[in-house]
Amino acid sequence: MTMPDQEAAPTVAERRAARRANQTTFNLVLALLASLGIVLFLVVVVVRPDMEPKTVDYQQVGVDAQSGVDEPLAAPDLPAEWTANRAELVADPADGVVRWEIGFLTPDGEYIGLVQGVDANPSWVADQVRSAPAAGTERIGGLTWAAYDRRDVDDPGNVEYALVTTSGASTIVLGGTASDEEFAVLAAAIAKELS
Repeated sequence: MTMPDQEAAPTVAERRAARRANQTTFNLVLALLASLGIVLFLVVVVVRPDMEPKTVDYQQVGVDAQSGVDEPLAAPDLPAEWTANRAELVADPADGVVRWEIGFLTPDGEYIGLVQGVDANPSWVADQVRSAPAAGTERIGGLTWAAYDRRDVDDPGNVEYALVTTSGASTIVLGGTASDEEFAVLAAAIAKELS
């Protein structure tokens, strides 16, 4: 009688081992399917932002912001191909300079930021042009603009080139990645507005 029990014991142990092995594979497949289901759910449900750049009516924002500052804010008239993706008046207590900022997208798809600082100082200007040395001056629209060229820097960021001028209590900095011709268009429009 002991003989049949001894023969049955290895068979039961083998069946249990096979069952455990199958359960591990089955559990792995279930976990994989559950993970894929969660990923699919997240891809379908998560809202993706619209990739079209937003357009801001910078002139209207400027009219609304004008009540917050005595100095006239620059909001130049530009051709229809020019758009603005941001416009805001910022009062920064860290440097004490009130800034009017507009981000322009040019017809060639480049960027020029207009930053108008009220009662700005030389260190503020240096910060705006990323401490680049002046590369000369240009006369555009009847105003003299100091030029700052950082196009030969390894990582110039959004300020590859900049033009700076003053008018009254305002220091106007144009900085971006656009061509000299597009900078000239914006500088001329600002000069026309300020004259």
